[in-house]
Amino acid sequence: RRAACHTASMRIRQAQPDDVDVLSELSRRTFTQTFGHLYRPEDLAFHLEHTCSVEALAPLLADSAHRCWLAVEDDGTQEGVNGSLGGVVGYVLAGPASLPHDGLHPEDGEIKRLYLLQGSQGSGRGAALMRTAVDWLLEGGPRVLWLSVWSENDGAQRFYRRFGFERAGEYLYPVGEHRDHELIFRRTAGATALG
Repeated sequence: RRAACHTASMRIRQAQPDDVDVLSELSRRTFTQTFGHLYRPEDLAFHLEHTCSVEALAPLLADSAHRCWLAVEDDGTQEGVNGSLGGVVGYVLAGPASLPHDGLHPEDGEIKRLYLLQGSQGSGRGAALMRTAVDWLLEGGPRVLWLSVWSENDGAQRFYRRFGFERAGEYLYPVGEHRDHELIFRRTAGATALG
């Protein structure tokens, strides 16, 4: 099992229950940086409280069916940028598949979130997090993997295709009273592409 992996100036470590405050703050920052401009303030606030709060994230960190990994800067270059995050610049969350698609099976896995702070994208950090999560999801052998991505995020869609994911459906993702057009991507059990 992969407990941690390293790149030039970053390490990846599994999040522990006592990381929940950092994970909550990181979730709020990354979601707001990337998508905050799309929503009314009240819709954004509702979403952050229900998906990014300590109360929402603590059960996931305590659940053995889920895993979360943090990307941590080793050289301190991000300390001034993210202050209270202690060098953490991104994370990936994986677990059982739960997307609204008829093709899901109980044994399928899902990349539930992959977020990086602005300024940390396009640097290999996202690929390292993605490989860590996919490796864990496939530890028990080949299985189908899923994820969802905003329909207008072309860069993320290209990124996921590098890992063998292809479009398999769509749905409306609620953010408060707003509904985002999300695409559902699937990676077949036999796929070999890995970023």
